[in-house]
Amino acid sequence: MTTTETPDILHQILDYSARADPYPLYAELRKTPVARQEDGSYVISTYRELTGLLHNPHLSSDVRNLSRPTPATEADTTPSFINLDPPDHDRLRRLAMRHFGPPHTPGLVDGMRPDLTAIVNGLIDDFAGKERIDIVDDFAYPFPVTVICHLLGVPREDEPRFHVWVNAIVDSLDYDPKKDPKEKLDNGVQAKEDLRQYLGGLLEQRHGRPGDDLLTRMANDDGPEGRMTDDEIVSTANLLLIAGHETTVNLITNGMLTLLRHPQVLQRLCDEPALIVRLIEELLRYEPPVHIIPWRAAYSDITVADTTIPKGSQIMLMLASGSRDPDRFDDPDRFDPDRQDNQHLGFGSGIHLCFGGPMARLETQIALNALVRRLDRPRLVADPPPYRPSPVLRGPIHLHIEQS
Repeated sequence: MTTTETPDILHQILDYSARADPYPLYAELRKTPVARQEDGSYVISTYRELTGLLHNPHLSSDVRNLSRPTPATEADTTPSFINLDPPDHDRLRRLAMRHFGPPHTPGLVDGMRPDLTAIVNGLIDDFAGKERIDIVDDFAYPFPVTVICHLLGVPREDEPRFHVWVNAIVDSLDYDPKKDPKEKLDNGVQAKEDLRQYLGGLLEQRHGRPGDDLLTRMANDDGPEGRMTDDEIVSTANLLLIAGHETTVNLITNGMLTLLRHPQVLQRLCDEPALIVRLIEELLRYEPPVHIIPWRAAYSDITVADTTIPKGSQIMLMLASGSRDPDRFDDPDRFDPDRQDNQHLGFGSGIHLCFGGPMARLETQIALNALVRRLDRPRLVADPPPYRPSPVLRGPIHLHIEQS
């Protein structure tokens, strides 16, 4: 039997006490690949079942298809394409990709390599004379925020404003059924509205004016499919602004933490910079920036591992658990940058495969290579470090290190 009620394990995973190391709990959860919860929702934790669902057209990313409201229903009043299904999802993603990557702008990401390198080196230059550094505040946060502001055309001096909004939105993802989420939800909904109004104001200034930033390109798109509506542009910019730095902050920070816990791999990376490409893929499997997709809906009855999930049910996808599944990966709890056939779920899979994955990979490659090369015998101040509240976007809130 693959379905049963396992609320205690899920509650333990969502509880903050498990944030530093949820992986033993994931192993327990995988004993029941399809776990029905007390509220009628379903938790999927094994690689085979996760990949099957991520490619299943009967799994909806639009929470409006849920049979009962969830916090996500209220929070997504104007969904971005990541929370839509075909054909709307496909049209909006194509229109966004015209300005972000191949085939229309194939050199955009790699062409930013010199600028990314300069930003990274400038941040590390500021470490001079400091014995203690916070990898998050001093490096992993300002780096991708500077990049996404430049790409979107958001004034860097406005960063403190949207930093508050983004934090409130991410905090609203702190899904814990044991807690009353109303205050966080209200704050998240208000922050989304404030951010939308802010981006809408920037967009108004872009109509009919030349420019290379993404907001201007989307505002004046003359492609064969036409352009997005202003609401669609704002929703897309909202998504890029949040996802464009939150996941990268976690990926860089988790990466540095993992390297400091594996000093032989850190030294090897110093000696073999080309190792970084495989190392990032293993990092995405071993310590991914996104652990859980909390809200998906069944379009119709779906059979998963001999279990029928009724139409309209909420489905929670435990991506990080799937990437540690021993039925798919040999010795999955070992960090191995030489791992072959590393088809992890670090950026999801299927039609919603992470839109900004190529940029996040490049940013993290440049960041980690520079850190291990330029830091002088770095060492952790505390292990484990303090973590963010969210079990969804999991990563340290601070990562203090000392260097000689």
